[in-house]
Amino acid sequence: MMQELDVEGGVPVVMRELLDAGLLDGGAQTVTGRSIGDELARVARADEPQTPVLRLISDPVRPSGGYAVLWGNLAPDGAVIKVANQALNYHRGPAKVFDGEQDAFRAVADGRITAGDVIVLRYEGPKGGPGMPEMTHLTSAIYGAGLAGDVALLTDGRFGGGTQGVAVGHVSPEAAADGPIAALRDGDVVEVDAASNRLHVELGDDEIRARLAQVEHPPPRYATGVLAKYARLVGSAADGARVC
Repeated sequence: MMQELDVEGGVPVVMRELLDAGLLDGGAQTVTGRSIGDELARVARADEPQTPVLRLISDPVRPSGGYAVLWGNLAPDGAVIKVANQALNYHRGPAKVFDGEQDAFRAVADGRITAGDVIVLRYEGPKGGPGMPEMTHLTSAIYGAGLAGDVALLTDGRFGGGTQGVAVGHVSPEAAADGPIAALRDGDVVEVDAASNRLHVELGDDEIRARLAQVEHPPPRYATGVLAKYARLVGSAADGARVC
């Protein structure tokens, strides 16, 4: 729990370990006006871990992290998949495409999603959401239908840490920004391969470009107000969804 980490020194202790390993830029400026290196110079570093909550870089729980970044013709700017505690990290199957979470949820609830499918949920990214909402409603429905180990989920939105099965989020560019995910149609064969860091649809580049040229995006979910302004100004998830 977070309070257990706090008792052991909190995030600064973790940052000090990363800094000493050469994995942080110590010269980067912080909000205090001082550099990361200056701020962390005051943080004690233990030679041996004092608690199971913290591990040294030289003694990791696993040799690699709990997430992987995927690339390919569906995610030229990358996508993210959770690999920790997952039995399967590969899936290939036909796409079933939805332009909003509620439509996808109803398809699962009505039994229209079957084993082997790739559920494609788009227009849930920073611009299309807007705000990149968490797909908890849909992932819970997939789990409740007993399909978590039999289908893949692909979205330009995001997931929570408890997601089960092959679930790819943060697909960039997003559909609302003319990303390739907007070109997908029902039946297109999609391959997710976390071991090879690959996210691919079995379509040629010319076909993807031709489809994107014909895409008619759904109307924005907000025409006025703060969220409408946000949707117009926000950048890609691959760049931190910064508002320009």
